Amino acid sequence: MNIPVFHDDQHGTAIIAAAGLINALFLTGRDIKDTRVVVNGAGAAAIACAELIKAMGLPHDQLLMCDRTGVIWQGREHDMNQWKSAHAVKTDRRTLEEALDGADVFLGLSAAGALPAELLMKMAPKPIIFAMANPDPEITPPDAKRARPDVIIATGRSDYPNQVNNVLGFPFIFRGALDVRATTINDEMKVAAAEALAALARQQVPEEVAVAYGVRHTFGPDYIIPAPFDPRLMEIVPAAVAKAAMDSGVATKPILDMDAYRQTLRARMNPTTSVLSLAYEGARAHPKRVLFAEGEEEVVLRAAIAFKDGGYGTPVLVGREDVYERLKALGVSDPESYELHNSRNSPLVPKMVEFLYTRLQRRGYLRRDVERMINQDRNIFGAVLLQLGEADAMITGITRTYAHTMREVRKVIDPQEGRTPFGMHLMVGQSHTVFMADTTVNERPTSEELADIAEQAVLVARRMGHEPRVAFLSYSNFGNPEGKWLENLRGAVKVLDERQVSFEYDGEMAPDVALNPKQLANYPFARLSGPANVLIMPGLQSANISAKLLRELGGDSVIGPMLVGMEKSVQIAPMTSTASELVTLAVLAAGGIAR
Repeated sequence: MNIPVFHDDQHGTAIIAAAGLINALFLTGRDIKDTRVVVNGAGAAAIACAELIKAMGLPHDQLLMCDRTGVIWQGREHDMNQWKSAHAVKTDRRTLEEALDGADVFLGLSAAGALPAELLMKMAPKPIIFAMANPDPEITPPDAKRARPDVIIATGRSDYPNQVNNVLGFPFIFRGALDVRATTINDEMKVAAAEALAALARQQVPEEVAVAYGVRHTFGPDYIIPAPFDPRLMEIVPAAVAKAAMDSGVATKPILDMDAYRQTLRARMNPTTSVLSLAYEGARAHPKRVLFAEGEEEVVLRAAIAFKDGGYGTPVLVGREDVYERLKALGVSDPESYELHNSRNSPLVPKMVEFLYTRLQRRGYLRRDVERMINQDRNIFGAVLLQLGEADAMITGITRTYAHTMREVRKVIDPQEGRTPFGMHLMVGQSHTVFMADTTVNERPTSEELADIAEQAVLVARRMGHEPRVAFLSYSNFGNPEGKWLENLRGAVKVLDERQVSFEYDGEMAPDVALNPKQLANYPFARLSGPANVLIMPGLQSANISAKLLRELGGDSVIGPMLVGMEKSVQIAPMTSTASELVTLAVLAAGGIAR
C-alpha cells in the first residue's frame, strides 16, 4: 500500500530496544560492527529487532537467532520458515548456551526465565541484556546483577530501570510520518527514531520528569532509555522521523522549515498533559501514603479505592467503624486491608493531644479544647496525623467550605518559612495551560505577598513543563484608567525587579492584554514576549469569582485549587469534587508537584 503500515509490537519494540542498545554500546565502549548479538525468540518482534540492528550496521554473521529448537543455522530444516531463514548463519553452535559463549548482547523476546543466571557467566565482559518477555522477563535485573555485577539490563517492566516501553515511540513516529505524508515507514525512519531517543536519554532530564518520578535520572547503566511521557518526545522524535522520510525519498509533502515544524510540535500538545501522565507514572513508581480525612464520605471512599487500585500509593482513611461496611458496599472484597484511623480508639490520641496542646496553649486553647478537637474534628485529627508522620500528604475539603477547612488546617500546619500560602487553579486546554493565583487564601495581598505568590506559581508552572510569563492582572492597563487599587500591583513588579528573578513578568494589565497578542501589541514597551500563562490576581474576590466562572462556563478543564506554600503537603478540594478529581489532587500532592 502507499500509506504507512506499522505494527507496534514488532517495530515499536525494535525501535525502543535499538535506542537502548545504542546507549548501552556507548557506555561499554563497543562498536556495533564488532558486537556479537544473541536473539532468543524468532517471532515477529524478535525478527523486527534483528532486522533493525542489522540496518544500523550489525554484520549478518554477528547475530545468532535462537528459537525453541535452538540456534537457527544454515542448513537446518526442522521448524523453519522464510523469515527465520533470512537470519540463518553458518555456525556449529546449536544451543542457547553455546550461542551465548563470548556474546556481548542478549535480546530476549521469548519467555519468562528463559535465561538462567549461570549462562551470563559465559558472556563477554560488561554484558548487555534486554530481557523483554512480558509480564515476566527472561531474567530479572536483581538476578542478573547478582550473577554479573557489570551487566547493563533492560526489561519491559516499569518497576525496573530501563523500561522498553513502546509509548516512547509509536505515536510520535506516526506523527512525523503523517506530517510529511510518507508512503511507508522504512528502515531509515526507524533508525532515525532510535537515534533520536538514544540522544534524548543522554540529555539532562527536565525538572517535571524528575519531580514526577521522585528521582533525578542521569544517563548511565540504569538510564539508557528516556522516561515515558518525557514532554520533549513530542518534538524530537517526529522531527527526526520526518527528516529521515524526506532524506530517503518517501515523503510526498516535504517540510521546508524544520525549525518552524519543531515549534508547531511543541505547541501541539500541552505539556501539562504529559506531566499529569508523568505524575501518575511517578506515583506508581514511588507510592506514597495519602491521608483522606473525610473517609466516611462515599466520593472520598471511591477516590481512595481508585488510588489504591491504580497502584498510586496507600490510602490512609480517617473515619468511624462503619467505614469498612461502606467499603464493602462499594464492592471492596477485603475492606480490612485499608488503613483506618478512628479518634475514638486510636492509640495515637494521647500523643496527638500533647502535640496540639503544646502548639496551641498560648493561643487561648485549654487542654479540653484540644481534646475535643482531636476527638470530633476530622480535619484537625487528620492534620495532626500528617504532622506526626503517619502520611506523606492529606486530602480534605468535601464536607466544609474551603475557608472553614483552611482555618482548621492552619491550627495544625504552618506555611513554609518565608512563604505566602495561596491557592492556584489550572485552566487546561488541548495546547495550553493557564495558572491563576491566588484564588482561595489571601483577600487583599500586599505587594510583597503578590511577588511571593508569583515566584511560587512560577515554580509550579516549571514543574508542569511550562516556561512562565507572569501578568499581574487589573482593570487598568499601565495606569489607564487610574484607580486606588493599583499600587499593590505596581509594587509587586518593583519587588520582582529588586529580586532580579529569572522569568518574564509585567503589569498592571487587563486580561485581554495579558492573553491576546494583538492587544498586547498596543503596548510595545511591555516586557512579555508572548501571551501570559501565569496570572496573578489582585485580590481574592476577583480571583475566586473568575476561577469559578471559568469552571462553570469555560471550555477548558480545570484542576484545583491546588494549595501551595504549606510546610506539609495538604490539598483542600472543592466540595463538588468527583472521585477522579480527588485522585488527581492526591497524586499531585504526593508527587510534590503541588507543594
